[in-house]
Amino acid sequence: MLTATLRSNRCPSHPGALLDDIIPATGKTKAQIAELLGISRQHFYDIIGERKPVSPAVAARLGKAFGDGAAVWLRMQAAYDAWHVEREVDVSNIPTIRAA
Repeated sequence: MLTATLRSNRCPSHPGALLDDIIPATGKTKAQIAELLGISRQHFYDIIGERKPVSPAVAARLGKAFGDGAAVWLRMQAAYDAWHVEREVDVSNIPTIRAA
């Protein structure tokens, strides 16, 4: 029988944290990258500041710009979101359904 185990107590990094780490190596400013991505500077700053998630559309743009594909950015965002929701949503009254 498989059982789910509680993930690490360490929160996965928000994709914005990675962006903040890799931007200096590009030689471009945050504003320049936002323009290249076709998103507003404020939206980009909100992602870097971990105030907004990376949407699928932004993930596609980031994946193209950095050459790693949208899935990398989406997986990072999903891991971050899942870690938080597993701690914030009360599911104690929902039974686990098992195959008969």
